[in-house]
Amino acid sequence: MLTLKQIRNDLKDIRYYYSRKEAFEQGFRVVGTNDIVGKIKRYNTVMQSAPTRLYDIYVGLYARNLTQEALSIEMCYTPEYIQILNKRLLLYLQKALSEERA
Repeated sequence: MLTLKQIRNDLKDIRYYYSRKEAFEQGFRVVGTNDIVGKIKRYNTVMQSAPTRLYDIYVGLYARNLTQEALSIEMCYTPEYIQILNKRLLLYLQKALSEERA
C-alpha cells in the first residue's frame, strides 16, 4: 500500500509535469518519454472513477497547477474546505491505488 507521503510526492511530480508540460513534450521528442508519463496515466485512470468533487480538486490542484487558495476562490469554497477535500483526495487515491495493485 502506498503511504500518504508517497502519494503526496507523486502528486508533486504530477503538478510539476503539468506546470512544465510544453517543455516536457519538447524533451520527449529529443530524449524520449520520462517515467512521469506512466505515473500520470495511472493516477488519471484512477481519478476517472473518483467522486465528482474529488475529481474537480485533482484537476484544479494538480492538472491545472492552482494553489489551494486560488482554487478556493474559483470554487467559492473556503481554503480550509479545499484542504479537507484535498485530504479526502489523498485517502481516496491511497485506497484506489492499493485496490488497483491487488
